[in-house]
Amino acid sequence: MIITKSTPYTKKEIKKLRELFESYIKTVIDVKRKICSAGCDRHFESEAILLKKGSTQSDIWGGGLDLETKVIDFNSFINIRPKDGNTSNEIQDATIRERYEELTKYFFKEVV
Repeated sequence: MIITKSTPYTKKEIKKLRELFESYIKTVIDVKRKICSAGCDRHFESEAILLKKGSTQSDIWGGGLDLETKVIDFNSFINIRPKDGNTSNEIQDATIRERYEELTKYFFKEVV
């Protein structure tokens, strides 16, 4: 189940987001508008939702959260954007990476 919102996820919502991978939640965040779309099977699904909601491609980044270890990762094929200076599936820009981590902690403060 994909849930897209601009406020932190509740414990009930996080339980629903776990349904696909159990201990891991894929996340896509608009780092400028502070909107998270989580629970997707593939990051491009949440990316499409954010684009439909008015986000711009250069502000959307993908990663995930391991619920067992509490490790936030910055890995997604949607992150490969040479025109934005990102040539890897990892978020390479330190400022964007830091912002993504801050927002992940905000959206998942119930579990991180």
